[in-house]
Amino acid sequence: MKSMNVTIVKSALILIIGVICTTSLQAQDVNKNAIVGVWESEDKDAKMEIFKDGNEYKAKLLWGKDIVNADGTSKKDVNNPDEKFHNRDLLGMTYMKCLKFDDDQWEKGQVYNNANGKWYKCYVWLENKQIHLRGYLGMKMLGQTTKWNQIK
Repeated sequence: MKSMNVTIVKSALILIIGVICTTSLQAQDVNKNAIVGVWESEDKDAKMEIFKDGNEYKAKLLWGKDIVNADGTSKKDVNNPDEKFHNRDLLGMTYMKCLKFDDDQWEKGQVYNNANGKWYKCYVWLENKQIHLRGYLGMKMLGQTTKWNQIK
């Protein structure tokens, strides 16, 4: 009788652990696409669209005070060290790439800085319904974070 109770308890624990693990995996499936959409910088001076491309997340620039001329045309990528990109439009270009979802944030990404034409490491996390995008050089503590609000 005692061994039967132990067996029942073990079976119940296995079932509970299985349900918790399955629920956790399902929650991750939902959350990993939470950054997909159109986002506006906290200062309202830029807009980007984050999209999934295969198993990575990317972002393209939709608008920004530093990437659009007064007449509404796109500025060019003139600060890129590679001259072949100097005629490339900043508007619509992919400026964030390689982000991979891992547990509760998107990591191992790269973000482009059109002011100097360089790519930096980056990662993204959600907090208080805002995206926090941190670009950094070398160590994560040597970087800058911008906040974005979802508009679509």
